[in-house]
Amino acid sequence: MSRFDTLFADLDTKNEGAFVPFVMLGDPSAEDAVDIISTLIDAGADALELGIPFSDPAADGPTIQKSHLRALDGGATVDKCLDQISEIRRRYPEVPIGMLVYANVPYVRGLEQFYADLHTSGADAVLIPDVPVREGAPFIEAATAAGIDPVYIAPAQARPEVLEGVAANSRGYIYAVSRDGVTGAERESQTKGLADVVSNISTYGGAPVLLGFGISTPQHVADAVAAGAAGAITGSAIAKIIDAHVEYSHPNPGTIRDKDALTAELREYVATMKQATIKP
Repeated sequence: MSRFDTLFADLDTKNEGAFVPFVMLGDPSAEDAVDIISTLIDAGADALELGIPFSDPAADGPTIQKSHLRALDGGATVDKCLDQISEIRRRYPEVPIGMLVYANVPYVRGLEQFYADLHTSGADAVLIPDVPVREGAPFIEAATAAGIDPVYIAPAQARPEVLEGVAANSRGYIYAVSRDGVTGAERESQTKGLADVVSNISTYGGAPVLLGFGISTPQHVADAVAAGAAGAITGSAIAKIIDAHVEYSHPNPGTIRDKDALTAELREYVATMKQATIKP
């Protein structure tokens, strides 16, 4: 069983869903990112979705776009991101790690090399948001050969043939979007109709469904779990917390002003979001 399989089975016995935070590697620095990710896990996060910064993140809203830019400004590279994944894997051997990576990154590195490097670093799964499942064959082949689970997005109002392809080709989990558009707490999740979103994709079988895009409050998480999702992914709300603690003016731009304050706020946020995954 994969780490995701083991996690979902364990949470099912506890009558809980999964809370999965998204964090940009290298934001605002490599050291800070590792500390932030460790804080999230220690506060109760069940699994991770980690991003590799990219200059044109088309699927992301303004808040996560800023996290890409902060990381790039801080000197992030793919190799440095792999080092961060390795360190997280060393600290947390059992925590599932999913990656969200734009297609240019594996293309430039070479698909086989990219997926092999991710496997060596300790990642479990990869979602490439700008590659639809109908164009995913080379990525699926390279991922499978390297022992990485390919993950695809199930759009909120997708055609049956798209959902069938997503279900057939996703491993680890399926990323179902709670609404159309880009990521971001700027546009809150529409919790009405979540059961239909989960039901539509579940009709075709496949991996457990995690709901994302605009999930920012405990009520969103509770609604996602009540709708039948295995859990919820939160990104922009966490990136917004980080952003509020980053210094943008001189003399120390790109640094965290008060790491203790950031840690405390992240711990409190994760605790409330994780509590919301407990089924009544």
